[in-house]
Amino acid sequence: MKHLFLIRHAKSSWADEGLADRDRPLNNRGEQQLQPLGKALQRLAVFQSSDVFASDATRARQTARGILPADFPSDRFHIDPGLYTFDFKRLLEWLKKQDDGIERVAIIGHNPALQELADWLAKHAPMALPTASFLHIRLPGKHWRKLDKNSGSLEHFLTPRNYSYREFERKHRNPIKRPAPGAITDLPATLQLQAERLKQLEPGVILGLDDEFLHQYRIALRRSRALAEAIAEVSGTTRLRPAVAQLKRHARATGRLRDLHVFLAELPTLCPENPELRAALETWAGSKAATRQKRLAKRLGSVRYRNSLHSWESEIDSGKFRKLVSGLSGGDIRKAILKRLRSFNRGTAELLHTAPDEDFHKLRKQLKRIRYLMELDPGARKQDLKTLRKRQDLYGRFQDLHIQLELLEQFRKDAPETLPEAVAGIIDLIGQEKADTRRQILAMGGLGLG
Repeated sequence: MKHLFLIRHAKSSWADEGLADRDRPLNNRGEQQLQPLGKALQRLAVFQSSDVFASDATRARQTARGILPADFPSDRFHIDPGLYTFDFKRLLEWLKKQDDGIERVAIIGHNPALQELADWLAKHAPMALPTASFLHIRLPGKHWRKLDKNSGSLEHFLTPRNYSYREFERKHRNPIKRPAPGAITDLPATLQLQAERLKQLEPGVILGLDDEFLHQYRIALRRSRALAEAIAEVSGTTRLRPAVAQLKRHARATGRLRDLHVFLAELPTLCPENPELRAALETWAGSKAATRQKRLAKRLGSVRYRNSLHSWESEIDSGKFRKLVSGLSGGDIRKAILKRLRSFNRGTAELLHTAPDEDFHKLRKQLKRIRYLMELDPGARKQDLKTLRKRQDLYGRFQDLHIQLELLEQFRKDAPETLPEAVAGIIDLIGQEKADTRRQILAMGGLGLG
């Protein structure tokens, strides 16, 4: 069995018309594609035991340097002028001459040669291979020289829009917007756009190659739920309860995975001078994240999940929902805001230095709901919203520190012999910051908006 990885170089520049094609470098977008491409290839173990061959064109060599791991063995990386070709037949002949002792070959090259080679080798090859895309073809047999047409099977095909949230956003240039002031009757359309956003993000969430897909997916879920809750609160309806409960369950299913993503991202800051501890924590948290990722991917692929989202889309597209929303007024929303503000201020006044973390967490969620309601209010002031966001940021930081301590305590329990003094030191530092953040929150008191 052989494995072939075809990697098209990142986006190149045409700015200097005097350069020969072979000498054209990557442009800015191409440079930005390298980090997510390399991350995706590493997560899919493309470089594991593979020999990597790159065209000698500048853009291919730059791509290779940008995506290969720092510790990739130099004797398994090769620059080959023969790979600077746009003719797949020449590329096929090159491949047939490879040493049969090499089981896995990765080629960083050019179109149309790569795409046409894939089309010749595999029955279901993609119709296009954009820059910085790659595919994996599994080939039967032990000899490269015996490659046959349509003998391979396509294992993976990923474009930048699949593995990079930045590239995904290039395609979806019109971000989902919050309701504009005075646009209460536009809520059905806003919620429909959020539902569409969820579907657009799902492939990236399932692949799990860029953490930002999950973050944006959670934002779309939470905003949909918050708007539904706000409508239910202001209108007094109970018909949205099942949908709100479903949206809440979907968001909860992503919570721990997101916590682990944030924890992993902050490890360089938590362990700046202890690479051994950082590596141990990365391995531990990475394993837990991988397990959670598989569980979430299975959930998003389930019939039950699909049915729940279809039910939600049907609800917000119904005439009854539109009639419900059309009856809302700015006055109704402001009454609901005042009610929630009074509840938040009571909760804040009752906070003590000894209050459990859960009390702060509840207030954080109340802040979020107040903000979402205010964003529906045609008369809401920008300064009030700014004040709310600042308060949310402080409560959010408190929650992040709580989660970090929780995960570190779990690590200490799972691996008690792994650098216990260093772990205790980090726990102490985070504990001090958390205590300082708690004091800041307590000193702020309630909210006096409007």
